[in-house]
This record gives sequence, structure tokens and C-alpha cells, in this order.
Amino acid sequence: MAQESQSNPVREWYDEYTESRSALDIAVDLGPFLMLVILMAIFTATSGVFLTFDNLVGNVLMNSMILLFVALAGTFPILQQSIDLSVASIVSLSGVAMALLVSDYQLGMLALPIGVLVGTGVGLLNGIVFAKGKIPSFLVTLGSLSIFGGSALLITGGYSVPFNSPAIRQLAIGHVIPQVPNLVIWGLVTYVIVSLIAWKTTFGRYTYALGENERVADFSGVKVDRYKIGAFVLSGTLCGLAGVLLSARITSATPGMGSGLLLQSIAAIVMGGTALTGGVGGPHRTILGVLVIGVLTNGMNLLSIQSFVQEIILGFVVIFAVAMSMDRDKIDIVK
Repeated sequence: MAQESQSNPVREWYDEYTESRSALDIAVDLGPFLMLVILMAIFTATSGVFLTFDNLVGNVLMNSMILLFVALAGTFPILQQSIDLSVASIVSLSGVAMALLVSDYQLGMLALPIGVLVGTGVGLLNGIVFAKGKIPSFLVTLGSLSIFGGSALLITGGYSVPFNSPAIRQLAIGHVIPQVPNLVIWGLVTYVIVSLIAWKTTFGRYTYALGENERVADFSGVKVDRYKIGAFVLSGTLCGLAGVLLSARITSATPGMGSGLLLQSIAAIVMGGTALTGGVGGPHRTILGVLVIGVLTNGMNLLSIQSFVQEIILGFVVIFAVAMSMDRDKIDIVK
């Protein structure tokens, strides 16, 4: 097998790919951006509270950050033409693990990195079973969704796990920058780092290559399994971070605390311009989808739209987003 190097055919393909995609990137990014502007205009006209600093930062951004972590997590498997359906369960399991370590074992701040490592570990498990077992990622993560969710229920007995730690809570709701919650800073910094990983590292370059044409990448000497596993490890780590910060924000954890994040994260990913058929998009776009969902949810809450109606609207949004982002040139038959 050829060695991975700067002259690797995959690298040459990637350079050509990024150049040819530049115009398309602008066109695809324009859709969610226009949707965001239209939604903001509608809610500004219908609510006097919407376009205020406290609402935009304290509600829209603050409430969107956990979704941002989870959507960034799910972006990398989707870029490789795979999918991680266990993201919400990993959030719950990681948050519960951290809360138990604080409340029952008095580990304090040490519980936070352990909680993140729980996410990393189960993400590694997903990746190994998927890549080495040659089992479709959909089936692997559908099963692990139940396994991780059931594990969170088992270790808590189905009850919430409250804890008392002002220092941990300040990590999420404190203000290093005046009037800007720390959770917002955590989210935006993570977004920048993950975007740089996608665009400036070998891992990111090969992630796109696997989504575009895995067979070519394999023939070019890319260690495909390594990068497949890596995508799920990164996904698990980001979900672990989301679970830890969500628990820190509310100073408790419940087995179902990640409920609803799977549907919303997939909606945000595809709405931002990352195609489910792989190879197109990236985490730099995902934030647009997250903001659209955040603004839409906040606006519907301000207008007192009932929660079950909001679920119906979100379902339509998912279908529309998938329809608009799918690269139909990659599939001969739609089933």
C-alpha cells in the first residue's frame, strides 16, 4: 500500500475538490443564511422581546450551545457517509456519570474530564464495532442508542441525580465575558477548533475523501478503518462534553436529559449544508443549522406555540432540509 503523504492522490483530489466546491459552498450556505434572516425578521415583527441582547445571547445562543456540540459531533460520521444515532444517549450517559461522581464520590472538578472520557470511550466502542465488525453504522448506533440509554437508566434507577457544586455550575452559567454565559464561549471555541480540524488536518481531509469515494481512498493507501473509528471517537468526545456542560448548567442529570437532541442535531447538520450522502459540507456550516433551529424554537416559544405543534414544525423542517441537501448524483435508486 502507498504511504500517506503530501503527494498522495487523495491529497491531490482534496485540493481539486475544495477549489471546485468553492462556488457551490457559497450557494449552499446562502439557503440557511436566508432562512435565518427571514425567521429573525418575522419574530422581530411579531415580538418586541425577540431582538434584544438578553434574548439573543441569554436565550437563543445559550439554549443552542448543547445542540451545537451534538450537531458538531454528528457531522463527522455523516461527512464519511455514515451516521451516529447514539449521540443523545451518549449525552445522557456522560452527564449522569459526571453527576454521580460529584454527588456520590465527591470528586468535584475531576468528575468533568472523566465524564467527557465516558463519551470518548463509548464513541471508540461504536467506531470499533462499525469499522472492524463491518456492520453498518446505522445498525451499530441504533443498538448502542438503546445500550447507552439503558445504562444511564440502570445506574440511576431512573431517577435524577442532583449535586451541589457552585464551581461546576459557574463553568456553564458564569460570565468570564460580562453578560455572555460561559456556555456560549465553550460552544463557540469548540466550533472554531472542530472547524479547523475539518479543514486543516489530515484527519479532516480524509474524512471528506471517505465520504466522496471510500474505495479510491482505500486504494490510495489511506487507513480507512482508522479514520472511521476516529470520526466516532470525536463524536463521542463532543457528546461527552455536551453532557458534562448540560449537567453543570442545571446541577443535575437525568437518564433522558439528551432526549430530542438526535432529531434536532440531524436537522441542524443537513440544514447547514452537510449532505447525508457524504463528502459535502462540514462543521463550519453546521452552526447555521443550529442557529436556525435555535431562532425558530425561541420565536415559537415567544409566540406561545404549543410544544407538540413545535415538534410537527420541526419534523417538516427535517424533511425539507434533507430534500434540499441530498446529492442525488451519488445515488441511482432512492428507497
